[in-house]
Amino acid sequence: MNLLQNKTVCLRAPEPEDLELLYSWENNPEWWEIGNTLAPYSRYAIRIYIEESQRQDIFQLRQLRLMIVCRSDQSVAGMIDLFDFDPYHRRAAVGIYVDALYRKQGIASEALELLCRYAFDFLHLHQLYAHVAKGNTASLRLFESSGFERCGVLSQWICRDKGYNDVVILQRIASI
Repeated sequence: MNLLQNKTVCLRAPEPEDLELLYSWENNPEWWEIGNTLAPYSRYAIRIYIEESQRQDIFQLRQLRLMIVCRSDQSVAGMIDLFDFDPYHRRAAVGIYVDALYRKQGIASEALELLCRYAFDFLHLHQLYAHVAKGNTASLRLFESSGFERCGVLSQWICRDKGYNDVVILQRIASI
């Protein structure tokens, strides 16, 4: 079976047809503090990002975004990212977003497992890590059920409307 697909989902590069979906997700202020976004993205900026991601690889961009596609109907359910890619130390951070319509269906788990397999077996990364807000129990469960282990806490790391929140650091080391 293809490295970036299983029976349920496939991961693929962003296409020009994804522009409006990416625009709506990236410009949702509810998610800005999680992704460190301070201002909306223009359609033009997202279009250029899609074009650049097609011309350059993870070694040039130091990041890789893949769209999560449901194989049953080819609908785009979300996106998953490798970012802060460090080829020397062979590690990268992981971020994932699943649209509300597709949550609680196991899609995030399927996509994360495919991404881990790709990162470890094809890119030969040694480790993946994620920073998850302490109160984000769904994401903590997702990463822990996918073999990530808690390895630390960054105190008062995320600024919220009513103060600061801690972030849990999770890490998954490639099995040898």
